[in-house]
Amino acid sequence: MRAVTWQGRRKVSVDSVPDPKIKEPTDAVIRVTSTGLCGSDLHLYEVFTPFMTPGDILGHEPMGIVEETGSGVMGLKPGDRVVVPFQIACGHCWMCDSGLQTQCETTQVTDQGMGAALFGYTRLYGAVPGAQAEYLRVPQAQYGPIQVPEGPADDRFVYLSDVLPTAWQAVQYADIPPDGSVAVLGLGPIGDMACRIALHRGAGMVFGVDLVSTRLRRAHDRGVETFDLSEFDSGDDLVRAIRDRTDGRGPDSVIDAVGAEAHGSPLSRMAQQATGVLPRGLAARFAEKAGSDRLAALRTAIDLVRRGGTISVSGVYGGAADPLPMLTMFDKQIQLRMGQANVRRWVDDLLPLLTDEDPLGVDAFATHHLPLDDAPHAYEIFQHKEDDAVKILMRP
Repeated sequence: MRAVTWQGRRKVSVDSVPDPKIKEPTDAVIRVTSTGLCGSDLHLYEVFTPFMTPGDILGHEPMGIVEETGSGVMGLKPGDRVVVPFQIACGHCWMCDSGLQTQCETTQVTDQGMGAALFGYTRLYGAVPGAQAEYLRVPQAQYGPIQVPEGPADDRFVYLSDVLPTAWQAVQYADIPPDGSVAVLGLGPIGDMACRIALHRGAGMVFGVDLVSTRLRRAHDRGVETFDLSEFDSGDDLVRAIRDRTDGRGPDSVIDAVGAEAHGSPLSRMAQQATGVLPRGLAARFAEKAGSDRLAALRTAIDLVRRGGTISVSGVYGGAADPLPMLTMFDKQIQLRMGQANVRRWVDDLLPLLTDEDPLGVDAFATHHLPLDDAPHAYEIFQHKEDDAVKILMRP
């Protein structure tokens, strides 16, 4: 089959690789019909390269048609149309029963000290072959795949794999009071969708912050009050501008949808880039023990949120040695929640919104539909925010 493989820092290719096969009774194999390119994939493209191996198959946002199932997979049969969550969870352990599928005790990558295995996401999360491919082996298929109806185009459902549950959890964790206010830092796919969900769930004021005009315009067109970071001399000026809209207090909640690649952290950016040129073993140890994140977005969130407010972090961070203003966080009595989305926990909340009325605008959410063979181009324009690329779906 054809698949997108990691070949080095800022280098992917589309190669012929062996077709996946059933290995365990709880496996399934699906024929992928759509697969997304995620901001987390860009971390592998540049920041987390020490944990990658040339030839790793990328991607974790697929949907498709079931081709084959193992003997232990009940309720799923060849021909079924499914969306596959980005994490691999069993559905029956204590963590899954508690709604924490990203901590699944059956698939935890214990030798790396990490949570549930993820598709296409470094050896830290199990080095499981990913979904930017023609076919995908799906472990724990007795629980993971989400069956969806025939008829609507893939765009209606594919975001159940990651974007929708990640944005929904970000808003849930933000604990926005009824008719309250929330600022969303970063208007990429997750931040954009978090804004839409916050408005749908009754937030009174939603502020969106970004540097990219296309992203700001998309959010503004959905009713978000937007702030172009490039128009402010400093982060302090941005904070003051949003506080002026919230009686001087700051918003009730802030969602950090940026993560490790925030603008405004030049020294940390240099440290991240250094891992791309160090020998692989040394780079991995450096990233694990002394890794550095670009914390401008998180620091802005801490400064911006009102006293007693809540910060929800959905952007991925990976460093281990970055100082945080703990005195400020303690003094302001900030609540902080974070983590990978527990996909199956939120599916029942999300499916009723994927109707003909399309209140979240999923049908038109993608800016680009490209063939899988164009993956190198897709990664490049997404990384550099070119050609108005916000969300890219690829079709094998």
